[in-house]
Amino acid sequence: MTDDVSGAVDRGQDQRPWGTPPLGGTVPTGTGLRSRRLVHEAHALDRAVYDAVANTSTPTWDVPITWISNAANYGQLWVTIAGGIAIVGGSRGRRTAIRSLAVVGVTSIATNFALKQVIRRRRPQRAAITPAREARMPTSSSFPSGHTASAFAFATAVTADVPILAVPLFGLATAVGYSRVHTGVHYPADVMAGAILGVAVGSIASAAGHQARGDTA
Repeated sequence: MTDDVSGAVDRGQDQRPWGTPPLGGTVPTGTGLRSRRLVHEAHALDRAVYDAVANTSTPTWDVPITWISNAANYGQLWVTIAGGIAIVGGSRGRRTAIRSLAVVGVTSIATNFALKQVIRRRRPQRAAITPAREARMPTSSSFPSGHTASAFAFATAVTADVPILAVPLFGLATAVGYSRVHTGVHYPADVMAGAILGVAVGSIASAAGHQARGDTA
């Protein structure tokens, strides 16, 4: 249910993470060259933010943030929370839990078996990441973040039925997203894309579910 589906092997990071030839090589002119420069500069900004996080010493925060990242592996965190909702919420809670986990499953499939196969972005190199903040490095493509997509999909799906949980669940989803940068397995843009994808899938699925049940809220 995350981007851990391909295993856990560190991979080196190319300065050209999207698999394109360097700007100094043979490249198209005009619009094609401008497009490549835009991608190159966007990655430079993305990596600058990543490097700032990686090079900032945060020993007090490293353990809890790494724990959050690891807790979201394979959707374990969302299964646990869904179980609590099912127990506390009665029949309505059980329906919400089942629908929300189904949305996480759909999001995971869309992320890992569709987008990651099309958009081949290399993972960051974790040279500056201390052992205290290392999470497992998947071998799948870095873009988008599957952990983040699942987190925001779950939060969106649950809060469509239980709005009172919006602050804690979206707060937790944001923490999971940040943890993927903090532990060195994703660039910030991967996380942002994952969040957008998760909210989009969660919103569409929730709206479709409510329409099918004839809900007015």
